[in-house]
Amino acid sequence: MEPSLYDIHIEQPLLFEVSETATGTAELFPAVWSAAEGLTSPEVDLRRASLDRLLELGAPRLSPLVSYLLATRITDPDIGVRGKIVKALGGLFVADSNQQIAPEPVRRHLRAYLSQMRTRQIFSLLEVAAAYPDLESNIIHLLSSSPYAGNHLASILSERKNPLAVRRMAIHFIGKVGYLDAIPAMERLVTRLEARLTGQTTMPFAPPNEPDETSLLQPIQAALAALRLQ
Repeated sequence: MEPSLYDIHIEQPLLFEVSETATGTAELFPAVWSAAEGLTSPEVDLRRASLDRLLELGAPRLSPLVSYLLATRITDPDIGVRGKIVKALGGLFVADSNQQIAPEPVRRHLRAYLSQMRTRQIFSLLEVAAAYPDLESNIIHLLSSSPYAGNHLASILSERKNPLAVRRMAIHFIGKVGYLDAIPAMERLVTRLEARLTGQTTMPFAPPNEPDETSLLQPIQAALAALRLQ
Protein backbone atom coordinates (compact mmCIF):
# COMPACT_ATOMS: atom_id res chain seq x y z
CA MET A 1 0.00 0.00 0.00
CA GLU A 2 1.43 3.37 -1.05
CA PRO A 3 1.77 6.03 1.66
CA SER A 4 -0.74 8.87 1.59
CA LEU A 5 0.14 12.55 1.74
CA TYR A 6 -0.65 12.39 5.44
CA ASP A 7 2.12 9.85 5.96
CA ILE A 8 4.81 11.89 4.19
CA HIS A 9 6.89 14.21 6.34
CA ILE A 10 7.80 17.45 4.57
CA GLU A 11 10.42 19.56 6.31
CA GLN A 12 9.35 23.19 6.47
CA PRO A 13 11.81 26.10 6.60
CA LEU A 14 11.90 27.73 10.00
CA LEU A 15 10.79 31.30 10.50
CA PHE A 16 12.91 31.41 13.66
CA GLU A 17 15.93 29.51 14.82
CA VAL A 18 14.07 27.89 17.71
CA SER A 19 17.19 26.76 19.55
CA GLU A 20 18.35 30.35 19.75
CA THR A 21 15.10 31.93 20.88
CA ALA A 22 13.57 32.44 24.27
CA THR A 23 10.48 30.60 25.46
CA GLY A 24 7.34 32.18 24.10
CA THR A 25 8.67 33.02 20.63
CA ALA A 26 5.66 31.35 19.00
CA GLU A 27 3.45 34.12 20.42
CA LEU A 28 5.45 36.62 18.38
CA PHE A 29 4.61 35.08 15.00
CA PRO A 30 1.46 37.15 14.26
CA ALA A 31 3.25 40.38 15.17
CA VAL A 32 6.25 39.46 13.02
CA TRP A 33 4.13 38.58 9.99
CA SER A 34 2.14 41.80 10.30
CA ALA A 35 5.26 43.94 10.61
CA ALA A 36 6.99 42.12 7.75
CA GLU A 37 4.02 42.83 5.50
CA GLY A 38 4.03 46.48 6.54
CA LEU A 39 7.71 46.79 5.61
CA THR A 40 6.76 46.34 1.94
CA SER A 41 4.04 49.01 2.05
CA PRO A 42 4.19 51.98 -0.35
CA GLU A 43 3.37 54.19 2.66
CA VAL A 44 6.60 55.38 4.25
CA ASP A 45 5.04 55.92 7.68
CA LEU A 46 3.87 52.31 7.75
CA ARG A 47 7.29 51.07 6.64
CA ARG A 48 8.93 53.05 9.44
CA ALA A 49 6.53 51.75 12.06
CA SER A 50 6.83 48.17 10.79
CA LEU A 51 10.60 48.29 10.80
CA ASP A 52 10.64 49.65 14.33
CA ARG A 53 8.34 46.81 15.39
CA LEU A 54 10.56 44.16 13.81
CA LEU A 55 13.61 45.62 15.53
CA GLU A 56 11.76 45.81 18.84
CA LEU A 57 10.91 42.10 18.54
CA GLY A 58 14.49 41.24 17.62
CA ALA A 59 13.16 39.42 14.56
CA PRO A 60 16.06 40.14 12.16
CA ARG A 61 18.53 38.48 14.53
CA LEU A 62 16.34 35.41 15.03
CA SER A 63 14.76 34.84 11.62
CA PRO A 64 16.60 34.10 8.37
CA LEU A 65 13.47 35.14 6.49
CA VAL A 66 13.19 38.52 8.22
CA SER A 67 16.90 39.30 7.82
CA TYR A 68 16.60 38.48 4.12
CA LEU A 69 13.52 40.68 3.83
CA LEU A 70 15.34 43.60 5.42
CA ALA A 71 18.22 43.14 2.99
CA THR A 72 15.83 43.55 0.06
CA ARG A 73 14.92 46.98 1.48
CA ILE A 74 18.49 48.35 1.30
CA THR A 75 17.22 50.46 -1.59
CA ASP A 76 14.22 51.84 0.30
CA PRO A 77 13.38 55.35 -1.00
CA ASP A 78 13.40 56.76 2.55
CA ILE A 79 16.96 57.37 3.74
CA GLY A 80 15.86 57.08 7.38
CA VAL A 81 14.36 53.63 6.86
CA ARG A 82 17.43 52.65 4.88
CA GLY A 83 19.76 53.82 7.64
CA LYS A 84 17.97 51.74 10.29
CA ILE A 85 18.07 48.69 8.02
CA VAL A 86 21.79 49.09 7.40
CA LYS A 87 22.42 49.42 11.13
CA ALA A 88 20.35 46.32 11.89
CA LEU A 89 21.90 44.17 9.16
CA GLY A 90 25.45 45.20 9.89
CA GLY A 91 24.84 44.35 13.53
CA LEU A 92 24.06 40.75 12.62
CA PHE A 93 27.74 40.13 11.93
CA VAL A 94 28.83 41.06 15.46
CA ALA A 95 27.81 39.99 18.95
CA ASP A 96 24.91 41.84 20.58
CA SER A 97 24.86 43.45 24.02
CA ASN A 98 24.51 39.97 25.55
CA GLN A 99 27.57 38.78 23.62
CA GLN A 100 25.32 36.56 21.48
CA ILE A 101 26.06 36.13 17.79
CA ALA A 102 23.21 35.81 15.29
CA PRO A 103 22.52 32.17 14.35
CA GLU A 104 24.49 30.89 11.38
CA PRO A 105 21.37 30.39 9.18
CA VAL A 106 20.52 34.07 9.65
CA ARG A 107 24.01 35.17 8.61
CA ARG A 108 24.10 32.64 5.76
CA HIS A 109 20.83 33.88 4.25
CA LEU A 110 21.98 37.47 4.60
CA ARG A 111 25.35 36.80 3.00
CA ALA A 112 23.61 35.03 0.13
CA TYR A 113 21.62 38.16 -0.67
CA LEU A 114 24.52 40.56 -0.14
CA SER A 115 26.72 38.51 -2.46
CA GLN A 116 24.31 39.37 -5.28
CA MET A 117 24.30 43.14 -4.71
CA ARG A 118 24.79 45.22 -7.82
CA THR A 119 25.35 48.91 -8.51
CA ARG A 120 21.93 50.03 -7.31
CA GLN A 121 22.30 48.44 -3.88
CA ILE A 122 25.91 49.62 -3.50
CA PHE A 123 24.89 53.15 -4.49
CA SER A 124 22.15 53.08 -1.84
CA LEU A 125 24.68 52.04 0.80
CA LEU A 126 26.94 54.94 -0.17
CA GLU A 127 24.05 57.36 0.21
CA VAL A 128 23.50 56.00 3.72
CA ALA A 129 27.21 56.40 4.45
CA ALA A 130 27.09 60.05 3.38
CA ALA A 131 24.00 60.72 5.51
CA TYR A 132 25.02 58.67 8.56
CA PRO A 133 28.83 58.60 9.06
CA ASP A 134 28.42 56.62 12.30
CA LEU A 135 27.23 53.60 10.28
CA GLU A 136 30.59 53.10 8.59
CA SER A 137 31.40 49.83 10.34
CA ASN A 138 27.93 48.43 9.53
CA ILE A 139 28.38 49.28 5.87
CA ILE A 140 31.82 47.69 5.81
CA HIS A 141 30.29 44.43 7.09
CA LEU A 142 27.73 44.50 4.28
CA LEU A 143 30.18 45.43 1.52
CA SER A 144 32.62 42.75 2.67
CA SER A 145 29.98 40.12 1.89
CA SER A 146 29.78 41.23 -1.76
CA PRO A 147 32.54 39.80 -3.98
CA TYR A 148 31.73 42.29 -6.75
CA ALA A 149 31.51 45.41 -4.58
CA GLY A 150 34.91 46.68 -5.73
CA ASN A 151 33.83 46.77 -9.36
CA HIS A 152 30.55 48.48 -8.53
CA LEU A 153 32.29 51.05 -6.33
CA ALA A 154 34.74 51.80 -9.12
CA SER A 155 31.87 52.20 -11.58
CA ILE A 156 30.04 54.59 -9.26
CA LEU A 157 33.22 56.59 -8.70
CA SER A 158 33.91 56.90 -12.43
CA GLU A 159 30.43 58.15 -13.36
CA ARG A 160 30.58 61.94 -13.61
CA LYS A 161 26.82 62.35 -13.16
CA ASN A 162 26.86 60.83 -9.68
CA PRO A 163 26.84 63.23 -6.70
CA LEU A 164 30.30 64.09 -5.43
CA ALA A 165 29.34 63.04 -1.89
CA VAL A 166 28.51 59.53 -3.12
CA ARG A 167 31.69 59.34 -5.20
CA ARG A 168 33.76 60.37 -2.18
CA MET A 169 32.16 57.57 -0.20
CA ALA A 170 33.06 55.13 -2.99
CA ILE A 171 36.70 56.21 -2.70
CA HIS A 172 36.58 55.89 1.07
CA PHE A 173 35.26 52.33 1.10
CA ILE A 174 37.50 51.17 -1.75
CA GLY A 175 40.47 52.14 0.38
CA LYS A 176 38.96 51.09 3.70
CA VAL A 177 37.91 47.58 2.65
CA GLY A 178 40.82 47.13 0.26
CA TYR A 179 39.33 46.50 -3.19
CA LEU A 180 42.41 45.93 -5.32
CA ASP A 181 40.28 45.29 -8.40
CA ALA A 182 39.28 48.98 -8.34
CA ILE A 183 42.86 50.18 -8.91
CA PRO A 184 42.76 50.33 -12.76
CA ALA A 185 39.59 52.44 -12.79
CA MET A 186 41.01 54.76 -10.15
CA GLU A 187 44.26 55.17 -12.07
CA ARG A 188 42.35 56.11 -15.21
CA LEU A 189 40.36 58.67 -13.26
CA VAL A 190 43.54 60.12 -11.78
CA THR A 191 44.95 60.57 -15.29
CA ARG A 192 41.78 62.33 -16.43
CA LEU A 193 41.58 64.62 -13.42
CA GLU A 194 45.27 65.54 -13.62
CA ALA A 195 44.79 66.43 -17.29
CA ARG A 196 41.83 68.60 -16.36
CA LEU A 197 43.83 70.39 -13.69
CA THR A 198 46.60 71.01 -16.19
CA GLY A 199 44.09 72.45 -18.62
CA GLN A 200 42.67 74.74 -15.96
CA THR A 201 46.20 75.97 -15.19
CA THR A 202 47.00 76.76 -18.81
CA MET A 203 43.58 78.34 -19.43
CA PRO A 204 42.65 80.12 -16.18
CA PHE A 205 39.97 82.09 -18.00
CA ALA A 206 37.93 78.93 -18.69
CA PRO A 207 34.84 78.55 -16.45
CA PRO A 208 35.18 75.78 -13.85
CA ASN A 209 33.16 72.62 -14.25
CA GLU A 210 30.21 72.24 -11.87
CA PRO A 211 30.45 70.29 -9.75
CA ASP A 212 34.26 70.35 -9.66
CA GLU A 213 35.24 66.68 -9.58
CA THR A 214 38.94 67.57 -9.42
CA SER A 215 38.40 67.72 -5.65
CA LEU A 216 38.34 63.91 -5.81
CA LEU A 217 41.95 63.72 -6.99
CA GLN A 218 43.65 63.87 -3.60
CA PRO A 219 41.37 61.29 -1.91
CA ILE A 220 41.83 58.92 -4.87
CA GLN A 221 45.60 59.25 -4.70
CA ALA A 222 45.52 58.56 -0.95
CA ALA A 223 43.34 55.48 -1.46
CA LEU A 224 45.62 54.20 -4.23
CA ALA A 225 48.66 54.61 -1.97
CA ALA A 226 46.93 52.58 0.74
CA LEU A 227 45.89 49.85 -1.71
CA ARG A 228 49.41 49.50 -3.12
CA LEU A 229 50.74 48.78 0.36
CA GLN A 230 48.51 45.71 0.70
